[in-house]
Amino acid sequence: MIGQLRYKRAVSRVLLATSVALFVAGAAPPARAPQFAPWIDGTSKGEPETQVQRIDNDTYVIRQSVRTNFEAPFLYLLFGRDRALLIDSGAGGLQIRPTIDRLMEAHQRKLGGKALPLIVAHSHSHGDHHAGDDELRSRPNTKVVGLNPADVATFFGIADWPRGLGRIDLGGRVLDVIPTPGHEPAHIMVYDARTQLLFSGDMLYPGRLYVPTDRMDTFHASADRLAAFASEHPVRAVLGAHIEMTAVPGRDYPMKAESHPGEHGLALLPEAITELQRAAAAQGQSPRIDVHDDFILYPVPPRPAD
Repeated sequence: MIGQLRYKRAVSRVLLATSVALFVAGAAPPARAPQFAPWIDGTSKGEPETQVQRIDNDTYVIRQSVRTNFEAPFLYLLFGRDRALLIDSGAGGLQIRPTIDRLMEAHQRKLGGKALPLIVAHSHSHGDHHAGDDELRSRPNTKVVGLNPADVATFFGIADWPRGLGRIDLGGRVLDVIPTPGHEPAHIMVYDARTQLLFSGDMLYPGRLYVPTDRMDTFHASADRLAAFASEHPVRAVLGAHIEMTAVPGRDYPMKAESHPGEHGLALLPEAITELQRAAAAQGQSPRIDVHDDFILYPVPPRPAD
């Protein structure tokens, strides 16, 4: 059985590598996960504070340098016909607005001068995901969504938090919003049917998935809802908010590492959703650190109210 599982994972990695080659070569959109050029990883003293890579003409990924903040988060900017959505605003230690303004202005030029409103929402309310809010709040034509569950539910029209779904239409691009508390009470994921990408915040990414032990049941319920959603919607890849794993299966970087040589890829295959669901279910009443090839489920002591 172990041999079969390793074989399946090896095949998945080969398929992922094939998708990388097609994406880089500019071929037809890959059937599975998009891949990217190497990210800034703190190994070069001269690396920029941010790095932007494009998934398509309306979808951008922004990585904050680990040299500005050890969290080195990923932000996502999605454009529709009528407005744009930024998921997270960074961890601080830099000015994030110049990067966002540059992307917004470039898109405006493509539209012949039409300026789009910007919505700034968050995967959740931890400080490394909203430190840039004040910069962006003062930006013209910009709405910053609140950080508590009530604010999030109201803005995205989630009548039954956390069991219901929310939705936002950017204009010809409708996004589903999935409440996934556990890591943090206001945590959400955003699903884009156009690209079949799931923006997963801190609940699922190649790294340590921190869950307070008093919220493990909530996290488990969120994992079940996520798996149910994914069973009804095609997911091409899962794109999270950090990378904390190396390219060696099951091996992470030290906490607060100042550089990330040999990083794991950003994208996770959709099979990781099922693996996360099973890992959450296995925690039971005795939470423990559970190491997987592509993530580590990492229970932590209860934290003060967020």
